[in-house]
Amino acid sequence: MAQQGGRGMAFETLINHANAIYRQRGLAVVQKRPTPIKILRTNGTRIVSAVLESASTVDYEGVYRGRSLQFEAKSTREKRFDLKNLLPHQVEHLRACAAQGALCFVLVEFTEQQRIYLLPGERMLLAWDASQHGGAKSIPLKDIEQSCFPVQQGRGVLVDYLAAVELWSGGWSVGVLS
Repeated sequence: MAQQGGRGMAFETLINHANAIYRQRGLAVVQKRPTPIKILRTNGTRIVSAVLESASTVDYEGVYRGRSLQFEAKSTREKRFDLKNLLPHQVEHLRACAAQGALCFVLVEFTEQQRIYLLPGERMLLAWDASQHGGAKSIPLKDIEQSCFPVQQGRGVLVDYLAAVELWSGGWSVGVLS
């Protein structure tokens, strides 16, 4: 699953590019949240050794049309989304933010199929809670295709995830990208 050995870096680069376009066009302000690290050793200006200082919450946070956005980005080679790739503190952060009205979700890239889906927070939480009580530990691609929102190229953005957010959140319009 993503972020191991850099497999999710290309996906994050695409999301970061989309975020830059959204910000430039005044549609949303979304940023990658930095991972909190403690530097152990440097060589001049280069970090040689570091450890995680504390658990981070989610990959991305921002504001879209007055609402908070909180989301994770995951990439997988499998034909399923393994819930073990979400950490308990991330799930609880998404749950708490959703309870306050934030739009919370997971962007899942299926690399072999060259497809990306927006997995709504409520759908992810149902699967997560079931997995904690003996249920399935993953969501098959077939289920994601039926219950999630495809993220496609559009409006001059390679990964136009805001179009999927609009569909999921009741059809908000972000206007015409120019």
